Amino acid sequence: MRYRDQNIAVLGAGLSGTAAALLLQSEGARVKVLDSAEKKNLLKSTLENLRKQGVEVIYGTPADEDSSPYQMAVLSPGIDPASRLARNFSSRKIDVIGELELGWRSCDIPVIAVTGTNGKTTTTELLAQMLNVCGQKTIACGNIGKPLSEVAREKEPFDVLTVEVSSFQLETIQTFRPSISLWLNFAPDHLDRYRSVADYRAAKLRIFENQTADDIAVVNAIEKIPGIRARAITFSAYTDQADFRLSEGMIVYDGQAVLRLSEVKLRGLHNIENLMATLAAGMARGLSFPEMVPPLCKYEPQPHRCEFVREVGGVAYINDSKATNIDAMEKALRAQTKPVILIAGGKDKGFTFDPLRSLVKEKVRSTILIGEMAENIRHSWNGAAKSEIANSLADAVERAHTIAKAGEVVLFSPGTSSFDMFKSYSDRGDQFRALVQALPK
Repeated sequence: MRYRDQNIAVLGAGLSGTAAALLLQSEGARVKVLDSAEKKNLLKSTLENLRKQGVEVIYGTPADEDSSPYQMAVLSPGIDPASRLARNFSSRKIDVIGELELGWRSCDIPVIAVTGTNGKTTTTELLAQMLNVCGQKTIACGNIGKPLSEVAREKEPFDVLTVEVSSFQLETIQTFRPSISLWLNFAPDHLDRYRSVADYRAAKLRIFENQTADDIAVVNAIEKIPGIRARAITFSAYTDQADFRLSEGMIVYDGQAVLRLSEVKLRGLHNIENLMATLAAGMARGLSFPEMVPPLCKYEPQPHRCEFVREVGGVAYINDSKATNIDAMEKALRAQTKPVILIAGGKDKGFTFDPLRSLVKEKVRSTILIGEMAENIRHSWNGAAKSEIANSLADAVERAHTIAKAGEVVLFSPGTSSFDMFKSYSDRGDQFRALVQALPK
């Protein structure tokens, strides 16, 4: 066993930390899980599960101050490397890797890795559905579903793993090397964690770091990606200078019509690019276009991604809670063809909404703002559209219902994270959906 009798700390008691701890424990390590949160803020079921497996859990201040000797530490992606908990290990020159790196080291299965500021989850799910239907057994995992360490521990006989990877996971890789990497797009995000946009981009670019000429990199043609050693396949819905491009309602590759867009259930140029990237990855796995197209046509859009909820009095209500940055909000706004009542706002992630001012002026009749960012967004869009601030999502939905006119759209596209008011973007979207369903006809 790789880690037999080693003392290893896992930093973070969430989903990824638990998966890492159980993988290490199964491989013979003596594991402690450390989390800065107080016991009352940790899931009781998680603590009981770890302790049942013989894993010690330390929480609160004792976790931050733990001085035990360790051979290695595994950092959960939700734990900032600059946190007191993490610095306690880096300052002692203890080798720190991430949960993604740990899972990779314990997997003997090729990996397709998907990153991008937006579209990661949709593309990962598209890929997994397509590959399975085409006879290549896989699972969508990593930043969605099961952590890679959990998949590694379970040792299922997959042909390939389809792994969504975030910048937080890529920060701490050392040897992680996908045979196929996908770079969907890039836009400013997570500036509450990174010192600059350049730092955020550098973290994501590490997806290519260990690839060689034997690997494939599927990249957005409008992105300038330096120093890729892997063979590149390009795609774009915005330029013809790409291997996969858009022409007369078709996705085209090398002059060959591949997929008619009227046959798929996904809409918007961003989703066309997700389909292109999926086709490119499937081609790299040896699949033919006639094999790949049918499962892509059957794919159903997931909740919280420009999801139509209901029409009330001629007003359409759309749930785009998955929009956790301004790039995603921009795509949602550009997809609208009717006047918009926009509900936006949430956690302050350190970026400004100024870049969307002209688009808001073009598309939005009125904004209803919530959360920490409400005043900042109002300032960014001053004069672009009418604006008001709501004290809750329920208040925002009620205000939107009052002012929206037949033929308009109420779009819930926050443009930032939800953690100032909700558990997650899905919790936020579920609450929006429930509030809309409760509106009187």
